[in-house]
Amino acid sequence: MSASKIPIYNLKGKEIKKIDVGSIFAALFRPDVIKRTVLASRRNRQIPYGVDPRAGKKTTAESWGTGRGAARIPRVKGSRTHSASRGAFIPFTVGGRRTHPPDGQQNFQEKVNRKEKQLARKSAIATTGNVILVESRGHIIEDVQFLPLIVSDDLESLKKTQEVESTFKNLGLSYDLAKAKRRNSQVRSGKGKMRGRKYKTGKSVLVVIGHDEGIRNAAKNLPGVDIILVDQLNTEHLAPGTHAGRLTIWTKSAIEYLRE
Repeated sequence: MSASKIPIYNLKGKEIKKIDVGSIFAALFRPDVIKRTVLASRRNRQIPYGVDPRAGKKTTAESWGTGRGAARIPRVKGSRTHSASRGAFIPFTVGGRRTHPPDGQQNFQEKVNRKEKQLARKSAIATTGNVILVESRGHIIEDVQFLPLIVSDDLESLKKTQEVESTFKNLGLSYDLAKAKRRNSQVRSGKGKMRGRKYKTGKSVLVVIGHDEGIRNAAKNLPGVDIILVDQLNTEHLAPGTHAGRLTIWTKSAIEYLRE
C-alpha cells in the first residue's frame, strides 16, 4: 500500500476502499510550535480580573502619630479600647487592602503569526496518524485497525447515541471510551471541588466531520468525545493541554476538505 493510500472503514468496521490523502499526514512533528499555539489560544480566552481600586480603603482610620507607645499605623477611630484601636487601611490588617492586587487592566492577549498557526495545525493533524504519539497520550488503541482512522460519511448522519456507541465499538474504540468514563467520575482533590470543578474531565475520541447531519446531538453525552466541523478545526482540538496525538476519527468529506 502506498504511503499516501489510507483505508476507509464503514460503520461496521470493515474496510471498503482506499483513498489518497496526499501529504495531509506527512507534516513534521513540531511540539514547540504546537505548545505555543495552544497556550496562546487559552490566554486569548482569559477574562481580565482585578480588585476594586477602593477595596480595603473605605475607612476613616488615621494614625495616632508618635508619643503614645504604639505603632504609627492607621487605626479605626473611636475610644482607645482594644477593639476600637485595631489597625486598618494598610496591608496585613483585618479588612485592609492587599499588597499587590491583580490589575484588571492587564492585557492577556498573545499574538501568534499566521504561518505559525498553520504549521501547528498541520503538525497536530499529522500526529493523529502516529501510533507512538497516540499511545503516549494515554489512548487505548489495541483494537484499532489503522491510524489515521478514516470512516465513511455515513457516520455524520447517525441520530442516536446507541448507534454511535455501536459504531465506536466496531472501530475498536470501546476501551478508550470506558477509560474516559472512569476518569470523568473521579473527584478532584483540593479546593477545586468547591469551585465548580468537582470532577476531572478526560479526553477521548475527537470526531472531525465535513457536515453535521445529526452526529453532534447523538454523541454529545458520550464522556470525553468531541465533535467538530473540519472548517472549525484548530490546534487545541487536536492537542488538548498542548499534548499532541489525540485519537481522532476523520470522515471522508473532512479528508477531502483538507486535501483541497
